[in-house]
Amino acid sequence: EVQLVESGGGLVQAGGSLRLSCTLSGFRFTEHAMGWFRQTPGKERERVSCISSRGSITAYADSVKGRFTVSRDNAKNTLYLQMNSLEPEDTAMYYCASRPYSAHQCASEYWYWGQGTQVTVSS
Repeated sequence: EVQLVESGGGLVQAGGSLRLSCTLSGFRFTEHAMGWFRQTPGKERERVSCISSRGSITAYADSVKGRFTVSRDNAKNTLYLQMNSLEPEDTAMYYCASRPYSAHQCASEYWYWGQGTQVTVSS
């Protein structure tokens, strides 16, 4: 059974940092492209960042470029999102997602999703 579990969310002041983690089980992590998404009530889900299966390709939403960094540790089956210089607008539920995809690029759609971790940034 495929399982994705996020952690690391919380409450932080504007300008602060958080690191989200997403641990995967039930499939070969190295064969999966990964993504981080976020969503707030009443808004569409937004892709924040993505990373290819081998970690060679990453991409970011314009709203987080220069502040967020995605990475993966294939030996630990773990995906990370380092978030710096957080802003109140970053407040959202953050989800990790995956799909089998071996191309050297981000996937355009995802099959598996975690339950999410809440990030709240106070002003």
